[in-house]
Amino acid sequence: MRLFDLTGRKAIVTGAASGLGRAMAEGLHEAGADVVIIDVAASGTKTASEIGETGPSVHFVQADLLDRSQLNRAFDTALEKLNGDLDIIVNNVGMHIRKPSFGYQMEDWDKVLGLNLNTQFMFCQRAGEHMIQKGYGKIINIASIIGVTGGLNAAAYCASKGGVIAMSKSLSNEWAGKGIQVNVIAPGYMAETAMNDDIDAARKESIVQRIPKGNWGHPDDLKGAVVFLASKASDYVCGIVLPVDGGFLAR
Repeated sequence: MRLFDLTGRKAIVTGAASGLGRAMAEGLHEAGADVVIIDVAASGTKTASEIGETGPSVHFVQADLLDRSQLNRAFDTALEKLNGDLDIIVNNVGMHIRKPSFGYQMEDWDKVLGLNLNTQFMFCQRAGEHMIQKGYGKIINIASIIGVTGGLNAAAYCASKGGVIAMSKSLSNEWAGKGIQVNVIAPGYMAETAMNDDIDAARKESIVQRIPKGNWGHPDDLKGAVVFLASKASDYVCGIVLPVDGGFLAR
């Protein structure tokens, strides 16, 4: 038995046109899974083509996931592209509006919580309904280390990611006995992602000083974690938060 082999498995990855989501979609594909990418960015077409140049199929579905009707249509379309089957979902889509809490607009708060938390819950519901029928499934929700520690000028983002962690543990309690593993990956500070472009050089250096590994992570650092949680290797792993952070949380 090859514990990390995903040959024949069917996967959805949200927010995967670029950055961390793309890397995780690549990791699942490299392990043998057929993958559907869901993203608002039209560049997802190019991403799907590049990842799926060889090996299992990769499809793209474009949708604004803050629109609940589009979200449901996107899930249904993704399921169709996977021939009506689903084994793995990686709920990665997210956003960050980095501002001080005084004067933070509630419209921005609603967007961040809506995309980062509400969307993940809705996808968990839709995927869970399908997976419970077959008695098998891997749900992997993407949080953040600052959903544990708190961050700077990041109240909405931290609230959403802390919510993802608590929600995932609760869903694990409900569904683990039904054959569904619900787990969380908490990435640390990652280079080459648009979300961190607005952090100035001095702040970046102070963050490096806190990371025992001595450097920011790279999107590819998430590939092993996502394949582990998507594979048979994690069949008795339920409700965990797996940091991929260079030791940040242990410091």
